[in-house]
Amino acid sequence: MPSLTSLTGPGSFVGLLILSNVFMTFAWYAHLKNLSEKPWWIAAFISWGIAFFEYMLQVPGNRIGFQYFSLGQLKIIQEVITLGVFIPFAIFYMDEPFKTDYLWAGLCLLGAVYFIFRN
Repeated sequence: MPSLTSLTGPGSFVGLLILSNVFMTFAWYAHLKNLSEKPWWIAAFISWGIAFFEYMLQVPGNRIGFQYFSLGQLKIIQEVITLGVFIPFAIFYMDEPFKTDYLWAGLCLLGAVYFIFRN
């Protein structure tokens, strides 16, 4: 298992969080499309299995990121990544129509980025 020191850097932090968000998004929402006919508890167990891989990426990613960013900055970066992963997932995987509300939400997050990084 590689040590975190061999993976350090803001780029690796962002990359790990992007990958973890892909797993998280599938764990949270893919069952709505793929397992809608199954009992909820089956979807929950499958989602937990997917979430395991999310945590295997998210925990080291946040540990690396915490070397470079404050806790608040980590959270806002996470939210930007989450929206960046969620929108393509919603449109291309879940077949949801594009909404301008996604743009407005993105602009709000840009405001959050400004305020959390302005010092």
